[in-house]
Amino acid sequence: MNNKRIMFLNPKLNRLLSAALLSALCLSNVNAQLSKNPNKFLGNITTRYQVDAGGGVPAYYTLWNQITPENESKWGSVEGTRGSYNWGSDTPFNYAKSHGFTYKFHALVWGSQYPNWFTSSLPVQERYNAMVKWFDEVKKHYPDLPMIDVVNEAVGMHQQGNPLMKESLGGGGKTGYDWLIKAFELAHERWPNAILIYNDFNTFQHDTDAYIELVRTLRDAGAPIDAYGCQSHDVNDISKENLSNAMTKIQNALKMPMYITELDINVQDDNQQKTQYQNIFPLMWEADYCAGVTIWGYVYGATWVDYSGLYRDGAERPAMTWLKSYMNTDAAKTAKSPFPGGKKQISLYIKPSTISASRGDTLDITVRAKMVDPDKSIDSIKLFVTRVDVKDTILLTEAPYVAKFVPTVEGKYALKAIAYSEGKAYTREGSFTAFPPRSAYGTPATLPGTIQAENYDNGGDGVTYHDNDAQNQGDASFRTSYGVDVVTGNGGKAIGYTNTDEWLEYTVDIQKTGYYYYHAVASSGTTGSGFRLSLNTDEGLVDITPNISVPQTASSDWSKYTTITGKTVIPLEEGRHIIRLTITGSSCNVDKVTFDHIQIDESLNLKITATPNPTAVGNPTELSFTTIDPEKDSTLSSIRIYVNDKLVKTLTSRPFVYSYIPDVIGTVTISALAIDKLKHESNLTSTSILVSQARSAYSNVSVPGKLEAENFDRCMDGITYHDSDSIDEGASRYRKDNEGVDIIRIGTKYGIGYTVPGEWLEYTVNFQKSGYYYVRPTVSFENDSASFRISLMDENNQEIELADVSYSYGALNEYRTLPSIYFGENINEGKQRLRVTITGGGINIDQLDIRFSVPTNVKYVTDDDYNTNGIRYNTGGMRVNGNQKGMSIIDGKKVYITE
Repeated sequence: MNNKRIMFLNPKLNRLLSAALLSALCLSNVNAQLSKNPNKFLGNITTRYQVDAGGGVPAYYTLWNQITPENESKWGSVEGTRGSYNWGSDTPFNYAKSHGFTYKFHALVWGSQYPNWFTSSLPVQERYNAMVKWFDEVKKHYPDLPMIDVVNEAVGMHQQGNPLMKESLGGGGKTGYDWLIKAFELAHERWPNAILIYNDFNTFQHDTDAYIELVRTLRDAGAPIDAYGCQSHDVNDISKENLSNAMTKIQNALKMPMYITELDINVQDDNQQKTQYQNIFPLMWEADYCAGVTIWGYVYGATWVDYSGLYRDGAERPAMTWLKSYMNTDAAKTAKSPFPGGKKQISLYIKPSTISASRGDTLDITVRAKMVDPDKSIDSIKLFVTRVDVKDTILLTEAPYVAKFVPTVEGKYALKAIAYSEGKAYTREGSFTAFPPRSAYGTPATLPGTIQAENYDNGGDGVTYHDNDAQNQGDASFRTSYGVDVVTGNGGKAIGYTNTDEWLEYTVDIQKTGYYYYHAVASSGTTGSGFRLSLNTDEGLVDITPNISVPQTASSDWSKYTTITGKTVIPLEEGRHIIRLTITGSSCNVDKVTFDHIQIDESLNLKITATPNPTAVGNPTELSFTTIDPEKDSTLSSIRIYVNDKLVKTLTSRPFVYSYIPDVIGTVTISALAIDKLKHESNLTSTSILVSQARSAYSNVSVPGKLEAENFDRCMDGITYHDSDSIDEGASRYRKDNEGVDIIRIGTKYGIGYTVPGEWLEYTVNFQKSGYYYVRPTVSFENDSASFRISLMDENNQEIELADVSYSYGALNEYRTLPSIYFGENINEGKQRLRVTITGGGINIDQLDIRFSVPTNVKYVTDDDYNTNGIRYNTGGMRVNGNQKGMSIIDGKKVYITE
């Protein structure tokens, strides 16, 4: 009986076999390597994109039983060209699979190494879509991953691309870390059985508190994070006591599995390196919450740090000799692990409806629980909610596991969920904080009107405001029970000492529905400061302004304020609302924001015409604007034009036309609104322009010479070519740009085929001198109606027709060079755009041989005697032999030869 039959008859065995790939990538072959502990791995990384290092160093599988690609799995390495994937990570993945040990996908999201094409010039939604596609492509290529570093190094935003990643994944949101939560949710949706890890740098000696805050917020908000990773690049000289204290502090705060993810002791002196390994490695390995250790490179000089390797010139260093000996001790072999067998057994997360609640609010506390083994189920869950004077135990027996809880006192509440399955217990911890109920500070601000920045709502940190510390660095006498930094300035109070992601909320009464102008009064003694206003709704934050950039009002002086004016991006609805002010760029003082209501006249709404569209970088696109009601055109006083939400031009005179020259690649959003003489405004109207890289010649073509049809200019459909579909039906793979143009191959010749009327191609051609030219096309025709047109394109993108080509010949797979066809226009010297347009389908085009038509200097027609030995030309200027009969040109005379 074959295997397929067995799987069909035995569903349980089928499921077990389906899990074989994942099991093969766990600790199933530990006895061959240094780690003899069945629950913990001792791993390493690739060496210069290879697994076995060579050079006399033992084979990888004889030492390590886990592998992490050093660079191969990072987004920038895999998708350097958008839509093209280089899976160099297959080498370590397949190696791990073949040797029966576990594999970790490294740095799914990292603000340091990501594709060069992923830039802030792309709209936010397009960036988000690109990141989701990246996750999808990894899932498609690696459907079963045992471990993933989901996010790498987001503490302190110290990686240059973190703000870009943050904005792309939705920003800080209510927790300050919503973008990271989103990354983990995306990963969990695709790999529910993988161990999902947050990984960061210098966790034991630097940024420890910020690291704890980040990971604890992810955990408490219910993100599907299974473990935290401590990179351990900073342990060259840390004392055993300091390391123990740091590890204990982090674990006591997080109570989650830990991985030592990137351990290196970058010491040149052999004995010093060995001593430090002896000091700290057992402390790491024997911690019962440590699930495994990955050493970051084992060959001296082969990683980004110079001296960390355990082998030098093929010989093991003393630290390696000691490590081998230690891994054979009982302490190493029997050290406990939070993941028995090195595998994840349950997805267990506690997700309260908020981690910053108000006293008296009803919270939904959801426990997400699912066993990895599909044949195991959850029997019950006990949820413990604990504060000093509050201890509640809630039994949950049916999914979805949701408990309701009302905090009756203020303070921090500890959460613990214990899930039971087949006699085993699995634990997850979390927390939330209850603050005093929200109330407006004084009378709520009314809009139209002014919000004073210092008059944020009463409540608590995480409920009505968030400050990065509990200390008021400004006027400590103002609202003494709060830690928001209030300063004196601009004749009153203002918010100061601001840091990115801090926020304040205000209860407001909106009197009139509609769009508003905002006038923000702020200051900054540096560059890059800014803030944004949003509505805090039940569905989340909804931006009502773009980022309000605060200019440097004075060098290192925050006492000089300025007013920044703009328009809300959405209409505000009448009624009571909560507005959030979020700091997007640190170090600005915010005094107040005044709102003025705008009267909208929808008959002023605009139509936007963009020509050409699509276009290329540096290629002008003419934008023209008319009202949807033509009778309103005469009432217009101005039109404001925005590119990707940034005001670029205000037109105040007719015609209302603007020449936009794009300088970025991707989808560009053009928006505009009209203002009439009564100051009424239209709604904002938007259109999109697709911008490609600048046109470039595929090959240098000079004429006289031959133009190969398949070598049309590089750019995009609508700019340098147009094809009826995006599929290359020829499938010749001649060009790697994947344009979709149908390039065929007949014998050794490439050409253009599968032609349809209306398709066209353009070529940059250098005409070496001015004058008249002729062409001899090499083509094949399928039918009598097959034809094409050759034209020049002028500076206004208008065609100047040069020649029509058609011929009655019916062998589509056999090329023929046609007789000369003369261009009907005098062509100027220099680079010109030549266009070939298909006018009748069913033609293959191989090449165009373009030649110069020699000037004849014809002065008159004569029937006198002529120089019978003179050089003869036909009337098209083409040289012919001496037997030419009929009309000829000799010595500048047009003669008719009969014999």
